[in-house]
Amino acid sequence: MANKIPTRLYLSEDEMPKYWYNLRADMKEKPDPILHPGTLQPARAADLEPVFCREPVKQELDDTTRLIPIPDGIQDFYRAYRPAPLIRAYFLEKALDTPAEIYYKFEGTNTSGSHKLNSAGAQAFYAKEEGLTSLATETGAGQWGTAMAMACAFYGLGLTVYMVKVSAEQKPYRKILMETYGANLISSPSNTTEAGRKILADDPDTGGSLGCAISEAVETAVKTDRCRYVLGSVLNHVLLHQSVIGLEAKAALDKYGVKPDIIIGCAGGGSNLGGLIAPFMGEKLAGKSDTRFIAVEPASCPSFTRGRYAYDFGDTAKITPLIRMQTLGNGFIPSSNHAGGLRYHGMNSTLSKLYHDGHLEARAEVQTDVFDAAIRFMKVEGILPAPESAHAIKAAIDEALECKKTGEKKVILFGLTGTGYFDMTAYMAYNNKTMSDYVPRDEDLARGFATLPDIPQNR
Repeated sequence: MANKIPTRLYLSEDEMPKYWYNLRADMKEKPDPILHPGTLQPARAADLEPVFCREPVKQELDDTTRLIPIPDGIQDFYRAYRPAPLIRAYFLEKALDTPAEIYYKFEGTNTSGSHKLNSAGAQAFYAKEEGLTSLATETGAGQWGTAMAMACAFYGLGLTVYMVKVSAEQKPYRKILMETYGANLISSPSNTTEAGRKILADDPDTGGSLGCAISEAVETAVKTDRCRYVLGSVLNHVLLHQSVIGLEAKAALDKYGVKPDIIIGCAGGGSNLGGLIAPFMGEKLAGKSDTRFIAVEPASCPSFTRGRYAYDFGDTAKITPLIRMQTLGNGFIPSSNHAGGLRYHGMNSTLSKLYHDGHLEARAEVQTDVFDAAIRFMKVEGILPAPESAHAIKAAIDEALECKKTGEKKVILFGLTGTGYFDMTAYMAYNNKTMSDYVPRDEDLARGFATLPDIPQNR
């Protein structure tokens, strides 16, 4: 027992990452550039700065700098909750009777309850440094909006949050928490913006989508003095900030000589997945490992597994730059009965490129199977996972049971991105057996694909 790996593989505060890791710098084949929607030419900083903060724009366009220093003001913010624990799931291993070793990086120990705070703090810091007074954003399940409200309160900034309507209805306490931090929360689509009014005119009963909410938030940002738009996923500067997850996980595993065979993350827009796998993927691209990477998405919004690799708008109103990504089309509206926040129509360009080139696997899971896995995990590990995180748990359990079948002792690492204590409506639906498993038909997807821009790059 003397050599047993501890349940919690902690790092000290001094071991907290001092740099973010930019995976794109180590990719021989880079993601395709984002395009200006008017000229269809690669977007320049001057094109993006009217919408986004200056420093994140610089980071977004940087494909060459491997390590980007984390400013002292952001490190101070991180110290309130980082380093986050890496946990050996001994109880889950025992329950599954598997020879696999299972670890999870737990990002739900901060006040916002999720990994989203890693980029929210960074973007709020840069906004304050730039002299801005307020920010505008969107949120799906509410994790990003909560994190952004917390960060804006810390740095003294105003915040408007457009929350996907169906999520706002399902999670009223998320709304109250954001408002308690001082944010102005608006259900999307709304009558407060031109984009929202147009969407409502077309479909008055829509439950909304992240694409709709993004359109409203961007419109608000560009029409408000000393205000910018901030985004919690999809863009590459967000993945950069989230690399602290993977850097900490790798440092903790290296301390004990543990090398993961399989790394798993849930996937909506790609922020936690990209952050978790970044340093490990860098090693694989350099030929130093043969780790498998698995993205797990909901079957109701399958941008990896059933999407197209094409240039698309990031929002429903088609006002954002064009991103080449795995996408279901900017007009795709996910099922309102899906309980998690993985509702975005597209996927980050870096992850999409890695998937397209065969470095990243993907699978889609139906909702009730995901909640089965969440309950199984909770009963032995004692943490109620967010529905998003439960997608990764489902795949980790499947891989561990495969090890049981084959007798192989593989090391599995997954991301537990947050807690599910604001998701009790979803768990109630699961317990009451009223939860359903919607999977879009080919004709449903066709309507989304029809909204892809007809541009030379897509032909």
